[in-house]
Amino acid sequence: MRKGLFALALLLVAPAVQAQDQAPKVTPRLVGESASVAPGGRLSVALEEKIRAGWHTYWINAGDAGSPTEIKWTLPPGWSAGPIQWPTPKRLPVLSLMDYGYEGDLWLLSDLTAPQDAKPGTVVPIKAEASWLVCQQICVPEEAVLNLNVTVGAGTPDPAVAKAFAAARAKLPVASPWKLSFAQQPQLALYVAAPALVDAHPADAAFFPLTSGTIKNAAPQQMGFAKDGLVLRLEPGAKAGGIKTLQGVLVLTSSDGSVQALNVDAPLGAVPDADFPAAAGDLSIWLAMGLAFLGGLILNVMPCVLPILAMKALALAGHNARERREAALEGFSYSAGAILSFIAFGVVIVALRAGGATIGWGFQLQEPLAVAGFALLIFAVGLNLSGLFEVGTVSAGSGLAAKGGPLGAFFTGVLAVAVAAPCTAPFMAAALGFALTQSAGSALAIFFALGVGFALPFLLLGIWPRALSFLPRPGPWMLRLKQILALPMYGAAVWLGWVLYLQTGAEGVKVLAAAALALALAAWAWRATRNRQNAVRIAGVVGALLLLLGGAFALSRMPGEPPPAAVNAADGFTQAKLDALRAAGKPVFVDATAAWCITCLVNEQAVLSRPEVKAAFADKGVTYLVADWTNRNAEITKLLEDNGRSGVPLYLYYAPGAAKPKILSQILTSGEVLGAIGS
Repeated sequence: MRKGLFALALLLVAPAVQAQDQAPKVTPRLVGESASVAPGGRLSVALEEKIRAGWHTYWINAGDAGSPTEIKWTLPPGWSAGPIQWPTPKRLPVLSLMDYGYEGDLWLLSDLTAPQDAKPGTVVPIKAEASWLVCQQICVPEEAVLNLNVTVGAGTPDPAVAKAFAAARAKLPVASPWKLSFAQQPQLALYVAAPALVDAHPADAAFFPLTSGTIKNAAPQQMGFAKDGLVLRLEPGAKAGGIKTLQGVLVLTSSDGSVQALNVDAPLGAVPDADFPAAAGDLSIWLAMGLAFLGGLILNVMPCVLPILAMKALALAGHNARERREAALEGFSYSAGAILSFIAFGVVIVALRAGGATIGWGFQLQEPLAVAGFALLIFAVGLNLSGLFEVGTVSAGSGLAAKGGPLGAFFTGVLAVAVAAPCTAPFMAAALGFALTQSAGSALAIFFALGVGFALPFLLLGIWPRALSFLPRPGPWMLRLKQILALPMYGAAVWLGWVLYLQTGAEGVKVLAAAALALALAAWAWRATRNRQNAVRIAGVVGALLLLLGGAFALSRMPGEPPPAAVNAADGFTQAKLDALRAAGKPVFVDATAAWCITCLVNEQAVLSRPEVKAAFADKGVTYLVADWTNRNAEITKLLEDNGRSGVPLYLYYAPGAAKPKILSQILTSGEVLGAIGS
């Protein structure tokens, strides 16, 4: 779909180009390997395309955009024509896209077969209607009707074209002399079982998939070596999940520049571990873990996490010098809850992506049921802080929150990570984007480092006694602060209700409101009946919770609806729209955002909505595209992955003619945006 729309956009501008330059971009001719063919014999015929410098035509899989050459043969009765024999293509980058095709002088061979009863001496007219798309920055469709007369006779090759046909056949891929297999790892891995290649050590390897969507065409392909062969690591495309056989062409380039092209028909199989040299600009696993650690540390001061952390600080403030052991135990328990929660997130994301799902950080908030459950959890925390019900006895003085114990601290860590899910701190994006391209073990190591960074401040508060001395002495102020902390929790619940509205409409919010009322009723019933028999208490709570479960069931069966557009529909992101704008040479700013991403909302209000920024966009003719990831969207997920990210926010500026976008900071400033667009 994306490729077709891009080609259509290019075709729309073709008439304007042809008006300026009527000369053909390709000069074709039909060439026979011999002037005659024996009865029942085979004749090789070449469609020669002399392509103008700077232009190109396409392979059978054109890549991200384009279409291959087609030949429609008109033959006498009894004659037949075989398929085009495609020479080895080359990678042809066009802006951010990658095409597969040809430049210069191209010979496309086809075999014609004469019938057994062909009469010697008969002159047979061969007609070929050829069409192709020839592209530079724009594409122009061209076609030609070509004729060739062939005599039924001895079939002796024409020496005048013998070298040209030999050269054309030399460019055809050959069957692989080595066993091939591939694996569906976090990245596709193609294995060539050839110990000789380890010694020969090709300078480069490139894979061209036969089927569109198998790999990300523009992504780098990494060549590594196992002890008995070569492994090529590929970024999987949208259609990679269900393939059982990897088909295409593998091109090996030796250090002396010679090329060997092999047909690939590799089944699923074992792929050994291989050593991959680090490419320039690539992250190493240790650097990614370091960035994740810093991101986790910074995540503590993000606005979505602060209310929960204030609660934990309040609990730690209740410990005195005689309770240092309890403080240390709670610090470790909180850290365990936070770290295990990050690892659990990592396990779920890696498992779902291995199953073909296109998800990233914050994926759970793209599900209305998860948003509603999270809103109710936050609302329950607010009710607890307001004193409607108690989890453990809370009183002023040295015992404040101490009775919650290690278990309470553990679940505080879990809750803090859950609240942190809508946020992406600086350094996190690059680390998580890298994690989702690695093996499961490496990815989980990065999530572990993220959890350690996130937990470190409170772990230090727990195990470093002097740090506790900087906190105020316990007293009645703690109860007042505890009640004040309920306010941001209620605000967060309201915000999540708005997110649910964007996902499901007003009906979802009605269900959420009813569920919140049932939850509040259950909490009140539990406290109001504290002096009654247990059976009475349980009956009241169970009745309210049944209403809550009914709401969850209704919400789970509710069909989602697209969020109301925050901007004009023409400004909504699609890859086809981005490609068309870039092909037209227009500057584009892409805002990848989500309603549940607080950092995104802050940036939009504080920077992107400022009058000077809007005026600069208008003055520079910058098209502003909003990639709204509130609900799951495979195109936006791919946009994030293509730019090394696993979640929002992501801000991209595509300057006219630039091969790659400029990636802006996650915490935006007006100066950075204006500087990026050259204002």
